[in-house]
Amino acid sequence: MSEPRFLPLSTYQELPPAVMEERVAAFEANLQRRRTVRQFSDRPVPRSIIEKCLLSAGTAPSGAHQQPWHFVAISDPTVKARIRVAAEREEYDFYHHRAPPEWLEALRPLGTDAHKPYLEVAPWVIAVFLKRFTRLPDGRKLKHYYTDESVGIATGLLIAAVHSAGLVSLTHTPNPMKFLNEILGRPADVERPYMLLVVGFPAQDAKVPDIVRKPLGDIATFLSG
Repeated sequence: MSEPRFLPLSTYQELPPAVMEERVAAFEANLQRRRTVRQFSDRPVPRSIIEKCLLSAGTAPSGAHQQPWHFVAISDPTVKARIRVAAEREEYDFYHHRAPPEWLEALRPLGTDAHKPYLEVAPWVIAVFLKRFTRLPDGRKLKHYYTDESVGIATGLLIAAVHSAGLVSLTHTPNPMKFLNEILGRPADVERPYMLLVVGFPAQDAKVPDIVRKPLGDIATFLSG
């Protein structure tokens, strides 16, 4: 087993308190403008922007730095159409047979249903996969740890990067999502579909639910000494 190797921390930049306050306030204000959108424009988005968003997601911390994620960015209309057909099949079964009444009631203010046209309309659909392990060259499996936590953090950074780029997104998790392995050619024994992220520009007539976010007092507790 090799000894751990460390390097000096050369990337950290300390900021004056006033600059810290200004930057964190601007960051928070920008994220407060983020909304989940379900009506997308078909306007194209350059691949270079998506690449930068994915590189931002890849900076997420992960258990033992194993980076247990894989992103498949899809702009191919044929592939997006196949994903929509498969996703709507699962969603129809969910809404009509599997979802408990209380869950449907919770979804009612959002106006969602089994129809997912945005999977075809939006210029990009990003499939996020969770890698259970890495297969080594000799065939052995290197188990990954804290995979759900790690991929969740990476997905959050991806959403923030998409918003920062001036785009909108929608998280979509049809259940089950095994069809993504088949359609996208990802190994089902290694990778588990985690989420679909729909990315693009909002439609000109896009609307969002009339909802509000919880205030700080409801989401955080401070224990000050």
